[in-house]
Amino acid sequence: MKDNYNKSIQLRCITCGDTDFEFNEDKSWIKCNRCGKEYNGGYDELVELNQENINQELEKTKQEIGEDLQKEMEDMFKNAFKGNKNIKFK
Repeated sequence: MKDNYNKSIQLRCITCGDTDFEFNEDKSWIKCNRCGKEYNGGYDELVELNQENINQELEKTKQEIGEDLQKEMEDMFKNAFKGNKNIKFK
């Protein structure tokens, strides 16, 4: 199983879908460089508006972890009972 499941999710402008933003030092104000849409709530507002994309990526990661865990468990059991003629795995 992987040691690290870190993901990076690109935040997108809710108006045009672009990912190029201009922002102040503390990211309390963000502006899309393509369409000019301003997010006065800053980074938090942009995250909230991108929540659907974040949730989709989270579900994909959960599924990936589940599949990896299942494979790891199968491999552990196969190795634990290796050489035992009475127990077989498909």
